[in-house]
Amino acid sequence: MEGFVRFLGLAKPYFGVLFMQFGSAGMAILAKFALNKGMSQYVFVFYRMIIATIIIAPFAIIFERKVKTKMTIPLVFKIVMLGLLEPVIDLNLYFTGMKYTTATFAVAMCNVLPAFAFLMAWACRLERVNILKRGSQAKILGTIVTVGGAMIMTFIRGPMLNLPWTKANHPSASSSTASINHQDQIKGSLMIAIGCICQSAFIILQAITLKLYPAELSLTALICLVATIGGCVVALVMERGNPSAWALHFDSQLLSVVYAGVICSGVTYYIQGMVMQIKGPVFVTAFNPLSMIFVAIMSSFILSEIMLLGRIIGAVTIIIGLYLVLWGKRKDQLSVKSDCDNIAHGKQHMTEIGEASKTDQSSQEFASA
Repeated sequence: MEGFVRFLGLAKPYFGVLFMQFGSAGMAILAKFALNKGMSQYVFVFYRMIIATIIIAPFAIIFERKVKTKMTIPLVFKIVMLGLLEPVIDLNLYFTGMKYTTATFAVAMCNVLPAFAFLMAWACRLERVNILKRGSQAKILGTIVTVGGAMIMTFIRGPMLNLPWTKANHPSASSSTASINHQDQIKGSLMIAIGCICQSAFIILQAITLKLYPAELSLTALICLVATIGGCVVALVMERGNPSAWALHFDSQLLSVVYAGVICSGVTYYIQGMVMQIKGPVFVTAFNPLSMIFVAIMSSFILSEIMLLGRIIGAVTIIIGLYLVLWGKRKDQLSVKSDCDNIAHGKQHMTEIGEASKTDQSSQEFASA
């Protein structure tokens, strides 16, 4: 029984990030479906964040009411930046970029997130890098390969892969093909890439803020509250003179908003903070390719998205680069652990020598006496 409990403790971070990727994959499909039906991405983000605030705030009040943390101006500034970086700036850019491209492309582009997170963690000294060690070399090479894969996805289209179910099961596949040919993919790619930079900054800043404010639920609720205010301002500005954009019907639009708010904002921010305190910010972003695989399969069936060879090559390149980063990170962790063990062993050895010398000295004094 103790072994099983220990296994659950070790596996908890992995279960957490797997849940996040499943949730992200479902959100991409539902959001793309709602956006295709004409829903405003700015209103979508606002509704998503207000639902997340309503869901998470009661749990924060109940379970963390005894947590006493002094609110300082630097801490408030960090929370405000957290509420703007990912929930407002990143999400609006991400969904706008998704409108220009496809759900599969948008999720695949987000696989550059681990590379950006690694570079920012390195700059903020949250990630150790020794250029002379193989682990660090692998992390740097993996970062370069990951960015190269994103560039391949953006600029190389290649032939279309006409899968049988996109024609047989979805008569709209031909219209989907036509829309792909006229999409401004460069603009969409730039928006998604800038959004990934903002999300990476969010993850690094969240790791730093949790050291000052170690209450995951309360921090999540505050982030969602700030994001709700910021999202409302953006939506009011971008949809001014268009009151119909605020209409929310009881169909896939409502389902996508509720799902995104509860699973992909409220629960994900909480799990992300919890895993980050155990494994660090780079680990949190390391499993992004899983959501790309899920989305690629589901969107091909559900949304009749046409697969392009260039995108598949770029996605495979991204995955190779990503796991070079993971391998390097694991190698560095083992190296650090080995160094710590050697230092501890050396201290123990020196202590034993010191005790032995004291014993010898006492024996000599006794013999002299």
